[in-house]
Amino acid sequence: MHAKAADRLLHHYSNHARVLPWRAPPGQARQEPYKVWLSEVMLQQTTVATVTPRFLRFLERWPTVDALAAASDEEILAEWAGLGYYARARNLISCARVIAERGGFPGSEAELRQLPGLGAYTAAAVAAIAFGADAVPIDTNVERVVARVFGLTDRAEVTEAARTWWPAGRAGDFAQACMDLGASICRPRQPLCQSCPLKDDCRAAKLGTAHAFPARKLKKARPHRFGLAWWIRQGDHVWLTRRPAQGLLGGMAALPGPEWGDERPSANPLAIHRHGFTHFTLDLMLVPRTEPTEEGWWQALKGLADAGLPTLYRRAIECALAAEREPRLAA
Repeated sequence: MHAKAADRLLHHYSNHARVLPWRAPPGQARQEPYKVWLSEVMLQQTTVATVTPRFLRFLERWPTVDALAAASDEEILAEWAGLGYYARARNLISCARVIAERGGFPGSEAELRQLPGLGAYTAAAVAAIAFGADAVPIDTNVERVVARVFGLTDRAEVTEAARTWWPAGRAGDFAQACMDLGASICRPRQPLCQSCPLKDDCRAAKLGTAHAFPARKLKKARPHRFGLAWWIRQGDHVWLTRRPAQGLLGGMAALPGPEWGDERPSANPLAIHRHGFTHFTLDLMLVPRTEPTEEGWWQALKGLADAGLPTLYRRAIECALAAEREPRLAA
């Protein structure tokens, strides 16, 4: 039954595959590894709509992995600004340089797994999509499709079920078919079961409880932290610095200030920007100062878009500028 279901899904994919700049159309030559790898790194925790224009900008600036490897950390981090999860950018830099030094991408899942920043999913995705290996990449969409088809609530069982279902020789196409199905039809909420090519094969659809598969993860409460950022402005310029290479937002342009903590500092801020990270929330308090006290540079306010600021600091600066215009705290 599941072999026939796989055939139906591949047929559906051949007619309804999403057109994406990092994807080769069904039935055509496989996409080059650089584009597959770059897209998979960018797509981690980030939507297709957000990634697509940024992916094209990266390709225009660095059309090959060798070109990317030759770029400076600062250039790449600045281009990554706004995509979030900045450890991905640092791993991207390290990985590109390893690949360039070895003369190209390795073709096996096991070898890809040894590259910096390539976890189990990314290694399997590149192996299957770019090299045609019989690897089984399981992202959130794939996990949901498999869990519903087989009627599994235990996430550990999903991986094994996927391995038994994956058609040999079509791993890349089948993975992308599952990804598309999960994104467009087998959605987390309000799945379009009547439009699904697998509705007659899907246990969850037959039970009428697709929303229950897979079992939802319990969300942990996020702790709250506090930080200070020095607001140092002279005319149409603001003083920026660069965060330490390691740690959260490592190597990114930033407003100067001490490390964040769990206790609210005693300060009289010009503005407070509240920001949500994956594992905690942050109140960043912008405190005026007259002169720089650490290394950095004067950045023209008109050129902030070129500074490579992550979202936290870009929005914090917007809050500070708003507060200077209004006699109250901007949050």
